[in-house]
Amino acid sequence: MEKDWVCVLRTGESFQAEIAKEILENEEIKCVIINEHTSTFPSIGDLEVWVHQDFEKSATELLKDLIN
Repeated sequence: MEKDWVCVLRTGESFQAEIAKEILENEEIKCVIINEHTSTFPSIGDLEVWVHQDFEKSATELLKDLIN
């Protein structure tokens, strides 16, 4: 991942990562989803949602209910 970006959510569920992305983009916070699943065993690995470090605090706050 590019420098100055941080992971704000790690999940094994693709729907949860997509919901997080939608929540952040609705607040005009740019984000990316990194898929860490292996091609051999797609059920192994996580998806990560990353934002620029300037938005880490607000992104974490927006996603707190999704994370818990």
